Amino acid sequence: MAINIIVPDLGESVIEATVARWLKKEGDTVNVGEPVVVLETDKVDLEVGADRGGVLAKIDQPAGADVKIGDVLGSIEESAGTAPAAGASAAPSAPAPVSKPAPAPASPPAAAPVAASATPVARRVAEDQQVDLGRVEASSGGRVTKADVERFVEGQKATPAALTAAPTPMAAPATVPISNVHGRAEERVKMSRRRRTIAQRLVEAQHTAAMLTTFNEIDMTGVQQIREKHKERFKTEYGIGLGLSSFFVKAVIGALKTQPRLNSELQGDEVVLKHYYDIGMAIGAEEGLVVPVIRDADKLSFGDIEKAIKKFAAQANDGSLSLDSLRGGTFTITNGGVFGSLMSTPILNPPQVAILGLHKIQQRPVAVNGEVVIRPMMYTALSYDHRVVDGREAVQFLVRVKDLLEDPERLLIEG
Repeated sequence: MAINIIVPDLGESVIEATVARWLKKEGDTVNVGEPVVVLETDKVDLEVGADRGGVLAKIDQPAGADVKIGDVLGSIEESAGTAPAAGASAAPSAPAPVSKPAPAPASPPAAAPVAASATPVARRVAEDQQVDLGRVEASSGGRVTKADVERFVEGQKATPAALTAAPTPMAAPATVPISNVHGRAEERVKMSRRRRTIAQRLVEAQHTAAMLTTFNEIDMTGVQQIREKHKERFKTEYGIGLGLSSFFVKAVIGALKTQPRLNSELQGDEVVLKHYYDIGMAIGAEEGLVVPVIRDADKLSFGDIEKAIKKFAAQANDGSLSLDSLRGGTFTITNGGVFGSLMSTPILNPPQVAILGLHKIQQRPVAVNGEVVIRPMMYTALSYDHRVVDGREAVQFLVRVKDLLEDPERLLIEG
């Protein structure tokens, strides 16, 4: 009996996806629970697994096709004697997050289960390095990671060539340079669904909101002194370095408590004030910007915040961010300073009405008590929706952030 592979529920506010790639081809054997196809959404990519074992009989939606929830992707011809996994039905299993589409790893059929348990980044590295994933051991006992593949490659460099496996053929590149009539190379690359959605939402934010930006600068001397004073004890206690992000999260929360309209959203003719603080931290992932959310950040310690940010950054890199971690958010912080930006005007992250942009810390001459001194200074930028937030509130918010960070011990009380 043929069992349809259906586009599952893709999560809150996600109704469409693009077929990124099939992990199986027609005629391949499929095991119960084995990933069969990868769907690309505007937030994360999702593996759709098989609830029944059998043979992939038909692919209805090829790679690159746009699909909606409930569409038939293909069908599995159930093998005699197979049964669904415990608790499974004819509907597809819940999707697991993966990273952006990548060529399927070239490996022998026996290694398919191992390859399926590798992270997408690990697959790409294995493909680039011509590594059989079936020979790579997962260090954590779970999915094979990029670090596992790189460790395997380093080990192979020390192995005599006669003992290494023959490399598998490299997959053809997704795009190839072409020459125009003037003999100059060009390349045409289709935008990913995530990049298309980012582009659409940025334009919508500019067309919908009455967006303005106000600026200030912060003397980071106090924060740097506290970090230097407590870095060893902090790392011993929490197992992680004390970064700048936790200071800004705490300062933002302190400022939002005094200017609650910046922690809201506009719904029709009503402003919904949020009396909780779910702070989004923008992360520049390979396939586009993602904004995982630190829930109830006001209830977390500096160490908890640093751990959450480190976890999100790692998940963004290996493609394991969940949809739940990207949902909601009441206010966003974005840090262009990590890339060297000295000044920028961040664009709102709808439906939020404000976003704080951080920038590079730079030694600059400033006047302090009538004297010119050199201090580590950072420009900050607050973009806000003027339909909800007045200029006075925006300026006072940014001044509050500045005051808390220039006297960071106050964060323990007011943050």
